[in-house]
Amino acid sequence: MDRKQSQVLNLERVQALETWLKSTDIKLTQVNGQRKYGGPPEVWYGPTPAARCEVFISQIPRDAYEDLLIPLFSSAGSLWEFRLMMNFSGQNRGFAYAKYDSPAAANEAIRLLHGHMLEPGFRLSVRRSTEKRHLCIGDLPASSRQEDLLKALRVITDGVERLSLKAGPGIEGVSAIVAFSSHHAASMAKKVLVEEFKKQFALKVSIKWQCAVKPSLDEQLSAHKPLKSLLPSPLRPPRLAPGAPGAPQPWDPPPRMARPTPFPLGFCRAVGGPAVPQHPQHPPPPGSSPSSSQRHLVAPSPSPAALLRELCEATGVGPPLYEVCYSHSVPNGFLYFTYKVRIPGIAASFRGLVMLLPGPAAATLEEAQRAAAQQVLQRLYSSQLTR
Repeated sequence: MDRKQSQVLNLERVQALETWLKSTDIKLTQVNGQRKYGGPPEVWYGPTPAARCEVFISQIPRDAYEDLLIPLFSSAGSLWEFRLMMNFSGQNRGFAYAKYDSPAAANEAIRLLHGHMLEPGFRLSVRRSTEKRHLCIGDLPASSRQEDLLKALRVITDGVERLSLKAGPGIEGVSAIVAFSSHHAASMAKKVLVEEFKKQFALKVSIKWQCAVKPSLDEQLSAHKPLKSLLPSPLRPPRLAPGAPGAPQPWDPPPRMARPTPFPLGFCRAVGGPAVPQHPQHPPPPGSSPSSSQRHLVAPSPSPAALLRELCEATGVGPPLYEVCYSHSVPNGFLYFTYKVRIPGIAASFRGLVMLLPGPAAATLEEAQRAAAQQVLQRLYSSQLTR
């Protein structure tokens, strides 16, 4: 391989991507200079993500592909779509978009992964995607009618949701503000509309992004809507029928929910796992033997997997089912595992990535399961706190 080729394509990385795709059965689609996963994935039970669910990722090494990026960004939440911008050479263009199932998951991706060192010398930049979804089509004939223009646009391009016409002083002819279902749909339309209007209607129009669009009421509510807890909360008292003993009266002030206490988690070899506290929980009784005193030094701490199972039992759903798979390793020796946790009776599943210290195979898989349970618990409790 000559020097020019080595700068263009890393064949070892390409082969690693192909091996990962075969082992995971993940499907990627090449569309208009980008490679897309999901939108939604094949198994998706939730709704289409609303606004503020997408992050923009830059500073990606040119020979890093989805086998590294998708497991990494899945560790922050459930991915609805991942789009990696690609060159014809087979390299990526250094940036990508990840869309999650909720704004809270997008916030978590920014918190966890902004500044993450994917390779020595490459720290990822992760920030909120602007997600522009409105285009302004200018220089339309004064006789343009809203319903006719809407029908024509839906024939020309995909993702058109609605439009409004505006005319007046300082506006040449008529302009249309067009709302699209996504930033991607608007970007694709921006590339083709000028040429299509010229070819199909012999009209020379102008196309530009429309930034000063006030968000709709639905968009404002979705932007501030807290992440809904997936499990019924065992901390919430049952609702009582009006008039029943103990039921709140209309004039009673609404009760304040107590902030749940942090759940105790034992140490696991997953990076970032909290350690067991090493201070006495209760003073030993007078005259007790040394062995008895030692038993009082540390209160037993149930494992994350046991806590998650107990929570499922307390809320009346089935026990959690784990799918843990080895993903890749890094030069410093850490191992990455992807996981999927399904809880019978709940439509959505939990997916993510954990990083472990190496050890015996059976013990490492057990640690990966513990780390997965720990992340699921953290998501459940953080979603409850944001209510």
